[in-house]
Amino acid sequence: MIAYLSGPMTGLPGQNYAAFQAAAERLRSQGVQVISPHEITPPGAGPWTWAQHMRVDLAALLTADVIVMLPGWEGSRGARLEKTVAEALGLLVDYSLTETS
Repeated sequence: MIAYLSGPMTGLPGQNYAAFQAAAERLRSQGVQVISPHEITPPGAGPWTWAQHMRVDLAALLTADVIVMLPGWEGSRGARLEKTVAEALGLLVDYSLTETS
């Protein structure tokens, strides 16, 4: 199973890297293959626009089986778009990491 992580980034400290990293580690420890937007931006890409990031991220999402929504996703324009695309394509939508554990 391939899981794509989706959550808020824009305007958050470190673009919410810590939350994405923790989620990726947690899922990988369970044997899940993870795609994290923080890990797919090409090195040396320089400053990208939101649209440039979304083009790369959406292409990666298309290779996933499930989209995992991180806390705060509802307030993120990009995460809402990713969820809409995932649902339209019949991917599973997992909210388990948005619950307190």
